[in-house]
Amino acid sequence: MRGGAGLLALCLALVTTLLTACSGDDGDGTVRLRVLASPDLALMAPLLGDLKAETGVDLRLDHRADAETKTPDRDRHDLAWLSSDRYLRLTDKSAPRGVQRTPTMTSPVVIGLKPDVAWKLRAQVPGGRLTWADIADAAAAGTVRFGMADPRHAGSGLAALVGVATAAAGTGAALRPEDVSCDRLRGFRSGQTLTADTGPALVDSYADHQHETNALITYESDLLALNATDRLDDPLDVVRPEDGMVLADFPLLLLNQAHRTAYDKVTQWLRRDSVQRQIMQHTLRRPVNTTVTREARLREPVGNALFYPDQPAVVKALLADYGDPDRRTTSQVVFLLDFSGSMRGARMAALREAFAGLSGADPSASGKFTRFHRGERLTVLRFGGRVLEEKTVTVTGPKDLTALADTVARGDYGGATAVWSALDRGYRTAARELAADPDRSVSLVLMTDGENNAGLSYAEFVRRHEALPAAVRTAVHTYPVHFSEADAGELRRAAARTGGRTVDAAGSSLSEAFKEIRGCR
Repeated sequence: MRGGAGLLALCLALVTTLLTACSGDDGDGTVRLRVLASPDLALMAPLLGDLKAETGVDLRLDHRADAETKTPDRDRHDLAWLSSDRYLRLTDKSAPRGVQRTPTMTSPVVIGLKPDVAWKLRAQVPGGRLTWADIADAAAAGTVRFGMADPRHAGSGLAALVGVATAAAGTGAALRPEDVSCDRLRGFRSGQTLTADTGPALVDSYADHQHETNALITYESDLLALNATDRLDDPLDVVRPEDGMVLADFPLLLLNQAHRTAYDKVTQWLRRDSVQRQIMQHTLRRPVNTTVTREARLREPVGNALFYPDQPAVVKALLADYGDPDRRTTSQVVFLLDFSGSMRGARMAALREAFAGLSGADPSASGKFTRFHRGERLTVLRFGGRVLEEKTVTVTGPKDLTALADTVARGDYGGATAVWSALDRGYRTAARELAADPDRSVSLVLMTDGENNAGLSYAEFVRRHEALPAAVRTAVHTYPVHFSEADAGELRRAAARTGGRTVDAAGSSLSEAFKEIRGCR
């Protein structure tokens, strides 16, 4: 027993010695603290010597790329210093308990554009005040090719994703699950050509690839610092989106309550006016103290500060839709359009107007987020009593959208309405496309203004649908648009069977119905 107790005492003594070497009192009165830090905090290194000299606290920063997306290990770190702790507090319910946080500086997530691109986009907008919707529209058209840090790892990337998704929802409030039930950011993401796991790595990568990319989405401070170097051919035009930005406040978090006294000394020092000015000069981040006069470059109003989501499901959906930026998959939409005789006149005019809007003619914010985008694969299948025509294009530029518009503009109509034959043909097209590219995202949009009176019955369509490969049945959903005299009940059954949902165009317009469906899987 005594031998075991002696061994235990020796082990405890060794552990205590090791911990003291990393954290605690050095013996000369200096308190050394281990700090989990995101790479964005590396800019604070020049100030840490003064902090130690004036407070007696030595911060040892452990920079980790995943610091903002993984729960801190309190046995390894006494403090955490992040660009943002919002993701942590949202996804790890134990994180807020007993954790004191102190904001130390702020910076909004903004957009840097090459001067020629900025001039072109500003010229198209009244007052030249660009929005996230304008950037999404330009990305979908191929005008803006941007770099952004991976939101699965970097706080700046996740803040940018939240910002643009909030603008796409158009509510002005924190995102809700229904706001992200359909992916509105595919056009925006089609413009991303550069990524990295951290903000600093992204900036370095952009400087090395500035001839291939013309925009950079990151913290304001990163853009201003990059512009102040000689690494760019031309300084970037800093765009602070009119529809709002997400702010980072770089909080210092107390993980180990035993070091509260030292933590208080550090935070009080960091928030002194004199130190806030030094932080501003070293990092180009905005001071949290309103008594500190900002540099000229930091006086531009932030405007509308966007809310961060307060539900984990929202962030989870955003990240799932975003996917792997190094491995983008092609999305395809198959439009099954009723060209029976009853569609002549005003109804066909409404259909053509809807397609023109999706091709870029809709100037509204919702139109800019839901337009057809570069790289998207689109199929138009016109049907009456039978399939009249099927046309597929991959969008590389205006000529492809013109070819699609020409297909919709053709005036030949069918004498009957074969709804279920058309849907069956749509699934055969989807099966063929998935066989060629299993990673492709395919969805079907069915628009009809009448009841089925030709071709397959609904029961026969169901039989054929059940015979499809499981991968096709699971992955390919149908989104019927209920229009005029179409059988709403049958359309709802078809949507439920295939995992989609029905959109009613009776109360709005075909344009609004198609926009509501865009991005749904």
